[in-house]
Amino acid sequence: MGDKTVTKQGQWKSLKRYPGVQVYVSLTRKTADGRQDQCFYIRYRDSRGKMVREKIGWLSEGITAAYAFQIRNERLRNIRLGEEVIPIQKRRKQQWTFSEFMEERYLPWSQEEKALKTYKREEQVYRLWLKPILGEKALKEISPFDLEKVKKSMKDAGRSERSIEIALATVRRAFNKAKDWDIFEGENPVSKVKIPRKDNRRLRFLTPEEAEALLAEVRKHSEQTYEMCLLALHCGLRFGEIANLTWQDIDLARAQIYIRDPKNNTTRVAYMTEAVKKMFTGKKPGAPEDYVFKDRRHGGKIKWLSQVFYKAVKKLGLNDGIADPRMRVCFHTLRHTFGSWLVMQGVPIYTVKELMGHKTLAMTERYAHLAAEAQRAAVKQLEQLVKAISQSNVVSLKQG
Repeated sequence: MGDKTVTKQGQWKSLKRYPGVQVYVSLTRKTADGRQDQCFYIRYRDSRGKMVREKIGWLSEGITAAYAFQIRNERLRNIRLGEEVIPIQKRRKQQWTFSEFMEERYLPWSQEEKALKTYKREEQVYRLWLKPILGEKALKEISPFDLEKVKKSMKDAGRSERSIEIALATVRRAFNKAKDWDIFEGENPVSKVKIPRKDNRRLRFLTPEEAEALLAEVRKHSEQTYEMCLLALHCGLRFGEIANLTWQDIDLARAQIYIRDPKNNTTRVAYMTEAVKKMFTGKKPGAPEDYVFKDRRHGGKIKWLSQVFYKAVKKLGLNDGIADPRMRVCFHTLRHTFGSWLVMQGVPIYTVKELMGHKTLAMTERYAHLAAEAQRAAVKQLEQLVKAISQSNVVSLKQG
C-alpha cells in the first residue's frame, strides 16, 4: 500500500501496484462476508490537463483494484487518441430510465418516508399517467414537450386540473430527488411547463366552541391523537411536523418546540401554550432521538392520522351538508384555525407567517380578510386618541 489518509468514516490509500488507483476503505460499510467495504477511484489528467478523480465502484459491487487500473489505462488511451471520455458515474446517470428510477429508487423512498396517502397517490399517478408516456425514456431525455403530452393525455381522459397538477408535482419531486441522489444533473423539466392551479386553500376554521368540542371528543378515545390535535391547534404544526418530532426537539425550559427540516426546508421555532407545556410535562420523555409520538403497532414514526379524529368530526356533524372540500373539516383545519385566530386577535401578518412557517408572505395573506375586526378596532382606538387630543387642545385654549 502507498500513502494513507484517515478520516472519521474511513481511510484513503494509494496502491503502489496500481499507479493512479486509490481505494477508500470504509469503517462503517461492510461486504456480504463481513469485511470492510472498499471503493476504488482512479486519477488522471483529462485532455485539458485538469486532474480528474473518477469513482469506479465498490468491492461489494464486484469492482477490484485491477479492474480500476484497467479502466484508467483505457481513459489514458482515449485521451491520447482524442476520443471522448465519459466517466462511469456520468454514464450511469445517462442510462437511468424514468421507470427504473421511479420503481427502484423514488417510490420505495416515498413509501418509507411519506404518509401512506401521499405514497399511494404518487404510485397511482405514476402507474396510470406517467409510466405510459415517460417510462422508457432516459431521465436526461425527458423534455417539457413530453410533460405536455402527459397533460393532454389526462385532459382528454377528463381528469381535473387538480389531478394534472398532482401528476406534474410528482414528476417535479422525482427529478429533485434524482438530483439530490446524484442520479440526474441539469434543469428540472417541470420548471418549463405551465402547471394548472386550482385554488384549493382551506377556508374553514373552527370557532372556539367547535374546537373545544372536537378536542374533547377525540380525547375520549385516544390521548395521543388528542395531543397531536392540540399541537396543530395551539402551535400551528403540520401533521408531518408533528410525526417527525423527537424528544431533542422539545425544550420545556424555554417552552419551545424546534421544527427541523419542515415542508419549506427552513427550521423554525414553535412556542408552547400553557396547555401544550402541561401536556409535554405529563409525558414520559424518551431518548433524544426517539419519536415523541409513535405508531402503536411497530413503535416507529406515525405515517397517517388515527381514524379517531375523523370519527369525532363525523359524530359532531362538522362536515354535514358541506360539499366544497375547502370548507370541510380535516386535520389541517386545526392549523388553519391557529392562523385564523392569530390574525383575528390583531397579530401582524408577518408574525403569523413566521409562526406558521410559510415560505412566502403571499401564503399568509389568505388570512388578511380576517383582520377586518382588528383593523376596525385599531381605527376606533385612533379615533379615541384624536378626540382626546382635540379636547385637550380646547381646554388649553380656554385656560389661555
